[in-house]
Amino acid sequence: MSASGGNAGSTKKLKDDLKRRQIRLLLTGGGTGGHLFPAVAAAQEFQRQIPGTAVLFVGTKRKVDTKSLSSYCFPSENIRCYGLKGKNPLELLRAITYLPVSFFQAHRIIRRFKPDLVLGVGGYVTGPVMVAAKSLGIPTVIHEQNSVPGLANRKLGGIVDRICLSLPGSEARFPAGKIVYTGNPVRKEILALAENRPPRLEHKKTLAILGGSQGAQAVNRLVAEALPTLPEGVRQRLRVIHQTGEHDAAYVREQYEKSGMDALVQPFFTDMAGVYGQADLLVSRAGATTLSEIAVVGSPAILIPYPFAADNHQEINGNYYVNGGGAIQFRQSELSVAALAGEIAGLIQDEQKLTAMGNAMKKLSFPDAAAKIVACCQLVLKER
Repeated sequence: MSASGGNAGSTKKLKDDLKRRQIRLLLTGGGTGGHLFPAVAAAQEFQRQIPGTAVLFVGTKRKVDTKSLSSYCFPSENIRCYGLKGKNPLELLRAITYLPVSFFQAHRIIRRFKPDLVLGVGGYVTGPVMVAAKSLGIPTVIHEQNSVPGLANRKLGGIVDRICLSLPGSEARFPAGKIVYTGNPVRKEILALAENRPPRLEHKKTLAILGGSQGAQAVNRLVAEALPTLPEGVRQRLRVIHQTGEHDAAYVREQYEKSGMDALVQPFFTDMAGVYGQADLLVSRAGATTLSEIAVVGSPAILIPYPFAADNHQEINGNYYVNGGGAIQFRQSELSVAALAGEIAGLIQDEQKLTAMGNAMKKLSFPDAAAKIVACCQLVLKER
C-alpha cells in the first residue's frame, strides 16, 4: 500500500473509531458572540462528521454568552471568572482571587462530563478551563481568531497540544511546532448562504450596518448622520438594514424617518444569514468573526475598527481584507460624516467596484475552516 493510501486508511479508521465511541467534546470561550460563533461552527462540523458527538459549552453567566448560545441546541454550563486585562487594581484583585474558584469549578465540570478533547476559542473563561483539562490529562486545542492573540490564548499556547490560527500575524506569539493554519470557522447557515446566495433587489442597493456589541454608538451615529446627507437620487436607490445594539435603535430609527429613508432598524438580528444575503455593501466593525462571515458570502465592506480593542487587533484584522482588495478601512478618529457619506455614495453608484471588491473578499475567505479544526482535533486524539 502507498504512503498516501496508508494515511487515508488510518484517517478513515480513526473516524470510524470515533463514531463508535461517540466522541465527547467540551468547548470553552466567551465574552462576545464573536468568540462563541466559531465554537458553534466547530461543534456543528464535529456532529456532521461524527454523528453522535456529545457537546458541552463552558462559559460565563454574562448575558452576551447565554444569548449567543440561546438559538442553538447545545447544552452549556457556567463558571465564575473575571477578565484580567485592562482592569483597575480592585477589579484585578477580584479576578486573581477568583482564579482558584474558577479552576475548581471547571475541574468539577470536566470530571463529570469526561470529554475526549477540550477546544478553547478565546476569552478569559478559556484559561481556567484549559488548565483544568490539562491537569486531568485531557487533550487540548485552542483556536485564535484575531491577528493579535488575546491574553488567555497567549498564556495557554505553551501548554496545549495544538494551536489553530485564523489570520497571518499571530504566529510569532506561539510555539511554531504546534501551529496549524485553519482560518476562522463560520456557522453552517452562513456557509449555506455562500453557496446559494439569493438574488438582490434590482431597483435598489441594500446597505447593511452592523453596529456590533462593542462601541456601537459611534458607528451608529456616524452612519445615521451620514445617510440623510446623501444626494436625493442616491437615497431613493438605497435600502438600509441597520443593527444598532440595545441603546441606539430609537435614535437611529428617528433619523431615518426624518429623512424618508427606506430603513429597517433593530437592536439585533438573529438571522444574520438573511442580512448578509440582502446586503450589497456593509459598514461594520472589524471583529474577526464578522469579517470571516462577510468574506465567505463575498460582501464588500467599509470597516471602522473599534479603536479600544485590545492591542488594536480589529484594525490589524481589517488590514488583511483591505490589502486583499475586499474592504476599505477608516480609523474612527479620522472619519467624518461627510467622508463616510462620500464613500458610501461612491460605492453604491459603482457596480463594477462593488463586484470586484465582493470577488476579492470571497477569495480571502476560509469556508473549510471548521473542517480543518476538526481534522486538527482528530490528529491530536490519534496521537494520544
